[in-house]
Amino acid sequence: MIEKLISFSLHNRVVVLLISAVLFGWGVYSVQTNKIDAIPDLSENQVIVFTEWMGRSPQIVEDQVTYPLVTNLQGLPQVKYVRANSMFGMSFIYIIFDDATDVYWARQRVLERLSTIGNLLPPGVSPTLGPDGTGVGHILWYTLDAPGMDLGEQRAVQDWYVKFALQNVPGVSEIASFGGQVKQYEITVDPNKLTYYNLSVPQIIQAVRANNNEAGGRKLEQSSIGYMIKTTGYIENRADIEEIPVVTRNSVPVKIKDVATVQLSGETRLGIFDLNGEGEAVGGIVVMRYGENADEVITNVKAKMEEVAKGLPEGMNFNIVYDRSGLIRESVNSVKKTLIEEMIVASLIVIIFLFHWRSALIILIQLPLSIAIGFILLNAFDISSNIMSLTGIALSIGVIVDDAIVMVENAYRRLAEEEDLN
Repeated sequence: MIEKLISFSLHNRVVVLLISAVLFGWGVYSVQTNKIDAIPDLSENQVIVFTEWMGRSPQIVEDQVTYPLVTNLQGLPQVKYVRANSMFGMSFIYIIFDDATDVYWARQRVLERLSTIGNLLPPGVSPTLGPDGTGVGHILWYTLDAPGMDLGEQRAVQDWYVKFALQNVPGVSEIASFGGQVKQYEITVDPNKLTYYNLSVPQIIQAVRANNNEAGGRKLEQSSIGYMIKTTGYIENRADIEEIPVVTRNSVPVKIKDVATVQLSGETRLGIFDLNGEGEAVGGIVVMRYGENADEVITNVKAKMEEVAKGLPEGMNFNIVYDRSGLIRESVNSVKKTLIEEMIVASLIVIIFLFHWRSALIILIQLPLSIAIGFILLNAFDISSNIMSLTGIALSIGVIVDDAIVMVENAYRRLAEEEDLN
């Protein structure tokens, strides 16, 4: 078989050169389109189900939320196993699928199953899916540099402007906000006043909910002019909450301000984000979607940041604290340098020992062609260019060079012996 292949190649050199040129062109295209990342994605093919039930102990969450979800999600097709973790007020379930399972098909099957088991959970508890990212999807971290600005204002800019803008970048699964204060209105009820007015906390809650709403009317035509009728009832400031009536006693409304104190506060936090020991900061984490090109996504996010920065408040700027693109470029440049050095060294060795430039040219052609074919296979198996795959290519170059030198030297010696005999 090998003899026939060698014989065919020798008698059809043009065909061999054309095939090599096609493979090399295909390889160059594969190099340009291959996904680039710094580290390989070795995480399991999983779907995360997150459920929040604040105020409940881990045991209650385990019994009433985690256990019903786990027992019903175990019967999904192509599921290897299901892991769960219950903590104070929260439940995390990790459904591990087979490696060959499409992640979006798996997410769809989990959603279908969750829609059928909602009646098994406590009222008001609604499980949600985690982002369609992987364990290595955190590709960029940033903070908002705004000296002198309140942390609550910074978090509001992050949650209501920056986050929505960056989520539109192709390949971004989620922008996870961190740090700062999430603004909220806090109603501190006086128990003595509640007793005096014979009220309860649920009545206060119901009054606030009922008065934070709008209702639509209809169109009214008068003097050939159409008027749209609607009520405006959304709470806009602290005074609106204070003026909400709860009940009426002797034709006098009892308002929120009569039984409670309303103040602007922040949501309860479990920790803070400190930047370089200089104080608390507000920012976000860019989570890449499953199977995307990390280098391309980071480039697009940075370009979007430049556009978003034009609409930030005066004095506020982006500060990138973690950027994987630097590690990606260093990895790629290191492999490129290694390839060039090995090709030059191999060619010099052949030229010095054989004094034959055609033999050196064969090795110079063989090395890039072999690498090009390697990238074709990387794309075929959907493997990204990362530290491990590029290092494997760099290590294999040594084997390729050794084989090339041995084969070229042997062919050169045999041809030289044949010429001496003739």
